[in-house]
Amino acid sequence: MGELSVSSAAFSAVPIHKPVKKQIQFVEDKQEFSRFPTKAGRRSLSRSISQSSTDSYSSAASYTDSSDDETSPRDKTQLNSKGTSDFCVKNIKQAEFGRREIEIAEQDMSALISLRKRAQGEKPLAGAKIVGCTHITAQTAVLIETLVALGAQCRWTACNIYSTQNEVAAALSEIGVAVFAWKGESEDDFWWCIDKCVNMEGWQPNMILDDGGDLTHWVYKKYPNVFKKIRGIVEESVTGVHRLYQLSKAGKLCVPAMNVNDSVTKQKFDNLYCCRESILDGLKRTTDVMFGGKQVVVCGYGEVGKGCTAALKAMGSIVYVTEIDPISLYGGFRLVFFSGLLGNKNVVTRDQLDRMKNGSIVCNMGHSNTEIDVASLRTPELTWERVRSQVDHVIWPDGKRVILLAEGRLLNLSCSTVPTFVLSITATTQALALIELYNAPEGRYKQDVYLLPKKMDEYVASLHLPTFDAHLTELSDEQAKYLGLNKNGPFKPNYYRYNHPSKIPLNDTQMSDLCMIYLQWIPTATTYMFSLVQSS
Repeated sequence: MGELSVSSAAFSAVPIHKPVKKQIQFVEDKQEFSRFPTKAGRRSLSRSISQSSTDSYSSAASYTDSSDDETSPRDKTQLNSKGTSDFCVKNIKQAEFGRREIEIAEQDMSALISLRKRAQGEKPLAGAKIVGCTHITAQTAVLIETLVALGAQCRWTACNIYSTQNEVAAALSEIGVAVFAWKGESEDDFWWCIDKCVNMEGWQPNMILDDGGDLTHWVYKKYPNVFKKIRGIVEESVTGVHRLYQLSKAGKLCVPAMNVNDSVTKQKFDNLYCCRESILDGLKRTTDVMFGGKQVVVCGYGEVGKGCTAALKAMGSIVYVTEIDPISLYGGFRLVFFSGLLGNKNVVTRDQLDRMKNGSIVCNMGHSNTEIDVASLRTPELTWERVRSQVDHVIWPDGKRVILLAEGRLLNLSCSTVPTFVLSITATTQALALIELYNAPEGRYKQDVYLLPKKMDEYVASLHLPTFDAHLTELSDEQAKYLGLNKNGPFKPNYYRYNHPSKIPLNDTQMSDLCMIYLQWIPTATTYMFSLVQSS
């Protein structure tokens, strides 16, 4: 999964005119289809899904003027108030609403705003041309506007077809950021948007900020010459980092890359605490399920899995864990035999889906849509029924229904929201990584993948302490000398492994029980941390 001056006039809220009441439409969108849609059908389906996805009262949904829902943004010509059209969003008229969302997010992203104020005079990103592919939310908008305040030019697209907040995309387009994204894109739209960001006459990026590796992959595939001017790549997700290490191992990585996903602050806060809160939010909003007494299988027990299991257990669920790494599994949960982990493929297979009980809920907390074998469900004998936004019933011939959320894509950002404070930590880390790579002297970083320097990790954490009215103890000169540390850090060596309360040691009885469970298959296919919450 590893989350920085523009004048006040440039980023002030759009003047508020006399409010105009707009009716938010609630649509009952029930669709049945027995086979995978054709290319033309995917466009039509995505439009319908987009409308349903945006018609909600939750903050995760996009404000929608239903009068133009059926028109693809690619088929419309829109202008912002400055008369420019270098963007493609659902509806530029939603900009005022998006501006309010961004202002709300800023209130809980004090560290990023602090970095913006401290560095805007120096403009450490002056001359930087950043192309980004991330989730486009109010929190991401605060990051993008910070990068602009620090001197960068930005072009942006979405890394997930369901997570874009349309009104936020409009607000960014209104101030001149070239955004190409809307909620409910088709696969064809997704790659078209990435291409529009990269392929701009008279503009060539020199920095990449990616989440999932799709942007990096597209540039390597279609525009390899662009890398001649790229100074570095910053990657946030497990999937994207894995792709970068593969390129590096094969000798094909031609620029330095910063692995933000494995920074301490990203792992400890975003992956663990963010998922601990947002998994319940996503499941509740989409299914109204009661967790008490439900049997849950969480596939993978890394930081994301630990956060999910802690939340589900606290709600009274009976939680089982699957894991391939013997070191990761120690956390007080039963281990069941079930292959898979975050960022993998076919963690939940068709055979396992066939054996699930009626009413099982299947969802994904991984970045990609490959963890659940959704493609195997696009067969003539199975019927798909859309019951509400981002919720499909997949119906077997005997009448059994499995509830699939977000078509197997990332649950929390597709179906709900995530804590703004946590995203502040990730966004600050991303901004510092961009500043570091862009300003690094030639030779400091080679064509390889690097972790964020420990000093930067500590700086990101320190920026967030005032939010809790927390104050660090300072070492005396004598203490610092005794420990062999600099008083200002870094305070831990690179090999230090930070611990947290969810790593609970098992006693002998639990270990014996765990080993017995491991030797048998428990066919209660239920949640997936990717989460399968099963009806009891």
